[in-house]
Amino acid sequence: MYVIELENMEFRAFHGCYELERKVGNRFSVDVVIESEETGTGRSDDLAGAVNYLTVYRTVAEQMEITSHTLERVCTRIIDALLERWPQVVGVKAKVSKLAPPLGGKIERVSVTMTRRRESSHC
Repeated sequence: MYVIELENMEFRAFHGCYELERKVGNRFSVDVVIESEETGTGRSDDLAGAVNYLTVYRTVAEQMEITSHTLERVCTRIIDALLERWPQVVGVKAKVSKLAPPLGGKIERVSVTMTRRRESSHC
């Protein structure tokens, strides 16, 4: 097993429960932690079996472009997309943070973190 982490990816997106948030947008930060089975890439240096960091970033960016009411929904879509793309990935943790959320006071961020492990097909 090995772990890949992409930290503090920043996006402008249109998530929120208020219509104005979905029109004006906000800044969001995303962290993902991917736990993957070793496919021999560490020994062979062959990218064919690797979880490609650029593709991970693009996958997250695609999900951030889909407007949602809740950060929970955004996390779920990111996790689903990463698990679907790489069969060797056994677990994903995603943290989506809304930076400077409109809560009526000074607050740096509000975050939702979700973790999911692939269901085993073994009996």
